[in-house]
Amino acid sequence: MTYKEATEYLFNQIPAFERQGDSGYKPGLDTAIALDNWLGNPHRAYKCIHIAGTNGKGSVANMLAATLQAAGYRVGLFTSPHLVDFRERIRVDGEMIAKRTVSRFVERWLASGLHCEPSFFELTTVLAFEHFKRQKVDYAVIEVGLGGRLDSSNIITPILSVITNISIDHTQFLGNTLAQIASEKAGIIKPGVPVVIGEASKPEVRAVFERTASTCHSPIVIAHDSPLVMGSVKNSDGTLSIFTTHDDTPLTCQLGGDYQVMNVNTVLHAIEVLRSHGVKIKNSDVRKGLAHVCQYTGFMGRWMVIGKSPTVICDAGHNAGAWVIQSKQLRELDCDKLHVVLGFSADKDIDTVLSMMPTDAIYYFTQAQSSRSMKAHDLQTLAAKHHLHGDSYPMALNAYKAALKAATPRDAIFVGGSFYVLGDLFKHHSVLKPKQG
Repeated sequence: MTYKEATEYLFNQIPAFERQGDSGYKPGLDTAIALDNWLGNPHRAYKCIHIAGTNGKGSVANMLAATLQAAGYRVGLFTSPHLVDFRERIRVDGEMIAKRTVSRFVERWLASGLHCEPSFFELTTVLAFEHFKRQKVDYAVIEVGLGGRLDSSNIITPILSVITNISIDHTQFLGNTLAQIASEKAGIIKPGVPVVIGEASKPEVRAVFERTASTCHSPIVIAHDSPLVMGSVKNSDGTLSIFTTHDDTPLTCQLGGDYQVMNVNTVLHAIEVLRSHGVKIKNSDVRKGLAHVCQYTGFMGRWMVIGKSPTVICDAGHNAGAWVIQSKQLRELDCDKLHVVLGFSADKDIDTVLSMMPTDAIYYFTQAQSSRSMKAHDLQTLAAKHHLHGDSYPMALNAYKAALKAATPRDAIFVGGSFYVLGDLFKHHSVLKPKQG
């Protein structure tokens, strides 16, 4: 079996939520446990850090992995979704899983004779767990796919759980209220295992986390209650200078989105908990990890500057919670004119996001090549109700080219609204293709 055949099998023969939406979501742990038993429970061979949350979990996962790598540990990183190549989801010290490893795993699964019908994500999760064991990692940073309690990654017992924040998203699976969504995310809290909560400003959210931690006898830290980050400054190279309570010299964060201030605060609290449990991480390791997170882990698509004159920025923020901060940062861009290439998955709260968008920008409405995407023309029609105007393009690359043609050197172009819009663009942008493993 070739790598292409293997990945097409994973995506097409077995439901994948990212391509098929609701029909590809399969809650519950029974199948994941059966697959894990088939492989000999590989996740027990190393220490895990488990990360959930509505927004920021990918950034926090990558920053923690980069810091651990800077400290000299061998680190597995499991994230989703991917932008260009399926193998981005499974990395060891930044290197993607080999194509042959993926195809051999699918071959073994097809020959296994196991009588279960795993989802795309269930198979991908146990593939990652086994790969990390074979690669002899010291630590694995595991990002939840969707929710927490019933996510297939929740078969692990980590040394630390992290929940970044809670906002409204995936209501068809997780519930319609913040408390219901928090309950699903809180499902990753394990008996006796410490948990760091990035932000829980809503009383009903805080109550869920504190009650669950108490029931599990799990030490809980709510990071925003005692901030370790005092402020930040945007640098001309797109990075952030982060001022902390620990050091007079600011940290440099390679991820330049304003929302990373909260994520860095969460990461710093997580590192303090890890240190208290014997994980050796020096302050210099934290500096290196945050300053070079993209080089350490291959992370892409978070307020990522890919061009100058005009400035071109890509960001995968895709729900209302993310856009509260992101829309403000767009308005503050130092440019003559803002051009926005925009596309969304149809199951998002698009009306709310559009209501936050700057009305003085020029829009290029587009869609990813996915059945989940809202059609570009439909997005254009909906956006007009919010006084957002521009043309529609059925391909992200065409929308981006139109924005480039129209923009002057003093303008800025933003591309976002969906992981999949960025993925479609990155496939044609050679600078952004991840290094091959």
